[in-house]
Amino acid sequence: MLSDGELLRYSRQILLAQVDIAGQLRLKDAKVLIVGLGGLGSPVALYLAAAGVGELHLADFDQVDLSNLQRQVLHDESRIGQGKVDSALQRLAALNPEVRLVPWREALDADSLAARVAAVDLVLDCSDNFTTRAAVNAACVAQGRPLVSGAAIRLEGQLSVFDPRRADSPCYHCLYGEGSEAELSCSEAGVLGPVVGLVGSLQALEALKLLAGFGEPLVGRLLLVDAAGSRFRELRVKRDPGCPVCGARHG
Repeated sequence: MLSDGELLRYSRQILLAQVDIAGQLRLKDAKVLIVGLGGLGSPVALYLAAAGVGELHLADFDQVDLSNLQRQVLHDESRIGQGKVDSALQRLAALNPEVRLVPWREALDADSLAARVAAVDLVLDCSDNFTTRAAVNAACVAQGRPLVSGAAIRLEGQLSVFDPRRADSPCYHCLYGEGSEAELSCSEAGVLGPVVGLVGSLQALEALKLLAGFGEPLVGRLLLVDAAGSRFRELRVKRDPGCPVCGARHG
């Protein structure tokens, strides 16, 4: 049940017919893994904690740097040199002490990633490199966990949801294949803070929809954000029956 304090804290979203008490209880019971606590992970973590998602698993092995602060609003100047996970633990605990926080400070490997994904209900990929995204996607497919994936660079962003519980859902590999490590990073190409803030906020929204059970998630759709022109485009994405990652699952 929800306490009197929880009913007051979450009252504005409980008022929504799409959420109500039942949806808030689903959020309270949910366990979510956030991979990356930078520009995308900052709004994701803040909004999911504020919304009352019961347990947040926080994964990042990087430290806070001065150059992060232009967009990574989870951290501040007093945390420079501190691990991003530890910085996030302090900020999120202060925001909502009711949320259980589970830290993961180690670098990714297949075994630990599989165990972490299996322990949660949903994963948000807020990382900034293809290798991590591919590994997270493979773990989500193997464990049958929905994945909310976002990316942003320069003045552009992308967002999609991959849900292996649905036979019609593509996975990240269906869309991007083997990718390329030659892709530029934000440190090389630049990015405007509100762009990652926008994409991360949309990731949080998609997660809340999936967890509380309302709306139409971005499964089979890729949302493209053109911040310079203030335009959104949507592309349909089909599952590849021959995909080496998810093809056998739906054989």
